[in-house]
Amino acid sequence: MADIQDPLLPGSNNASQESDGESWLTSYLDVLTLLITLFVLLISMTGGDAGDPTTPHESAFPGLAQVGERQAGILPRQGDGVNAAFDDLAVDGVVVARHAQGMMLRIADHLLFDSASAALTPRGKATLAQLTDKLAAFPGSISVEGHSDSRPITTARYPSNWELSSARASAVLRFLTEQGIDATRLRAIGYADTQPLAGNETAAGRASNRRVELVLHDD
Repeated sequence: MADIQDPLLPGSNNASQESDGESWLTSYLDVLTLLITLFVLLISMTGGDAGDPTTPHESAFPGLAQVGERQAGILPRQGDGVNAAFDDLAVDGVVVARHAQGMMLRIADHLLFDSASAALTPRGKATLAQLTDKLAAFPGSISVEGHSDSRPITTARYPSNWELSSARASAVLRFLTEQGIDATRLRAIGYADTQPLAGNETAAGRASNRRVELVLHDD
């Protein structure tokens, strides 16, 4: 008589099938464990920024933040374009700074104008004349932007700082065109006191806010 195997005994066919089933389940759990570990590592590399969990942390991807800024136009390129053209600029009273659109030349108003006036002084013309060669060689567009402090002005010619800041920007633009810079590359903008650099509570702060800025767009 043939032996009858107990289905519950370890040597039975059912036990063997159950063993095979458990083996693939174990492999599946191993894969899940690896995936969970991978996700934990990726989350830790984001730096835990709750506002933007998909943004990698700078330490995890060095240089990625700088690339993003350059693509957004926050930082001008190094070694060419606007930055290279003005690296060696040395004009008293003119500050070279980065700008969201490229490069900016900042000039204090006392170098260009008398108080409450939009007529360029001889010193102002001399200051601008030192910039014209580089500005003429620059191929992009240039915004001439006038800024004032918050103290009100009321004259027959300039009823407010809007008119004064716009007139000063226009005066600088006219001088640049007289020096041979293509007028189609220029535009004049008056901001009055809407974009201060410092507080208007002190004389030093107000002096910082009164300025003309030449914003160079590296088109």
